[in-house]
Amino acid sequence: MKKVLIAEDSSVIQNLAKKILEFQNFEIHAVKNGQQVLDELAKAEFDIILLDINMPVMDGMDCARAVRALADKKKAAIPMIAITGNARNYSMDDFKAAGFNDFLAKPLNFDSLVSQVKALTE
Repeated sequence: MKKVLIAEDSSVIQNLAKKILEFQNFEIHAVKNGQQVLDELAKAEFDIILLDINMPVMDGMDCARAVRALADKKKAAIPMIAITGNARNYSMDDFKAAGFNDFLAKPLNFDSLVSQVKALTE
């Protein structure tokens, strides 16, 4: 079973994404900010990370850069998808520069969520 780490400070979006992906046989771990992502990565392996861009403590852009800079090469290469409510503020180039493989705009399209997660974890 593929393990997904979701970082999203909205519990509504977190719970919806969790239900949708669990229905697709993914194992979900959910946290509220980028620092918690790094804490989780320090103790477990994941197949993909979904990162909200706007979060307290550490936002998605800083978190993505921190993941890509990890000493553990396997963990530094984990696929990451940005989740953003203000895609206008960033271009795909900005997301790529931070280390993201792809991005999803809010409100989340759950078909896109499932297809992108599947494409990056196969």
